[in-house]
Amino acid sequence: MSSESRSTGLAFASLPNPFDTSERKAFRETIQTFVETEIRPHAFAWDEAGQVPWDLHEKLGALGVFGFGIDEKYGGLGFDDPFMRMDYAVAMSMCGAGGVSAAVGGRSISLDPIQKLASEDIRSHVLPEVISGRKGSSLGITEAGAGSDVASLKTTARLEGDHWVLNGSKTFITGGMESDYFVIAARTGGPGLTGISLFFVRADAPGFSRTSLSKKMGWWASNQATLYFDDCRIPVENLMGQKDHGFIQIMHNFNYERLGLVGCALGMMKVCLEDSIAWAQERETFGKKLIRHQVIRHKIADMSAKIDAVQSNLWILCAQIDAGHMPVAEICKAKSFATKALEFCASEAMQILGGAGYLRGNRIENVYREVKVIAIGGGSEEIMKDLAMRQMGL
Repeated sequence: MSSESRSTGLAFASLPNPFDTSERKAFRETIQTFVETEIRPHAFAWDEAGQVPWDLHEKLGALGVFGFGIDEKYGGLGFDDPFMRMDYAVAMSMCGAGGVSAAVGGRSISLDPIQKLASEDIRSHVLPEVISGRKGSSLGITEAGAGSDVASLKTTARLEGDHWVLNGSKTFITGGMESDYFVIAARTGGPGLTGISLFFVRADAPGFSRTSLSKKMGWWASNQATLYFDDCRIPVENLMGQKDHGFIQIMHNFNYERLGLVGCALGMMKVCLEDSIAWAQERETFGKKLIRHQVIRHKIADMSAKIDAVQSNLWILCAQIDAGHMPVAEICKAKSFATKALEFCASEAMQILGGAGYLRGNRIENVYREVKVIAIGGGSEEIMKDLAMRQMGL
């Protein structure tokens, strides 16, 4: 049995990827095997402990998963491939604890801004460390009073001599307690998206501090933090890109984040299907296997159909990106649709497993708790629908 079939256990339920290549297949099987052997046996324990061992970052870095779209001179792969990105997202989200993927993947949305907007000195020193997994990095946009309303952020930066001085806070920053480097959005001009600049901040910068968001519904293995800037002084050269236009310069950065969350949703949906079938084939009720009851068979068929829809849509979006197009509206719609489909699958899987699914230590319980972080993170379902309509010119 191939590693791909072994990972899902449901080769008969998987659509073949019409855009597959030998390179993509080899990468996918490598990641699936790694997840099955190096992560899944430990995922629940790491989740309960509230962290993953740091060598996991380095092992994944050695597989190249943080290097997509990053120049080889900075330790990247020197190429990008949306299909490989998505195969990684799907495989990681099937490990049994979504916080594991978040713990190692929090750095990803900060890498492209660093490569495109930071100084050459920062790029050459920071990117190799982060891509290899030796160091962590985070993107700091979200604020307690703004959330998805980035235009309302309140953190400020003022120029004093040869330093920028930051004041304010960020919250829900994935990896924030362990990251060594941060890309921080702060207001340097007037109201709105124009008026926001990006800054590179080291964790040892004077005036920087952080506290952990410790009580969470899910993603226990990943740390989320609130960051504080109290007259935090950083060198003038740590301004990233053009002053007052920082957020506009990285808006496309969020498309890959949202696409990755579609991949996460898909992987979690596959967990729901896989574990539901396994349980239904084992469990007996009223004198026959659960899988022989029509109501259960229909639940499984409905889950499988939604997986096919999300999977097919994801492949089409990846093909568009691979051809040089960024279908923003379609990505927004895909994220909203995928998270609703995930919510359905999580609920149906919990119904199929019954009390067994409610016990800690199984993947369905974990998926059920983590549906909402996928639906909210990277832009809520409501924000995604509204952005899609605006992108459609409506």
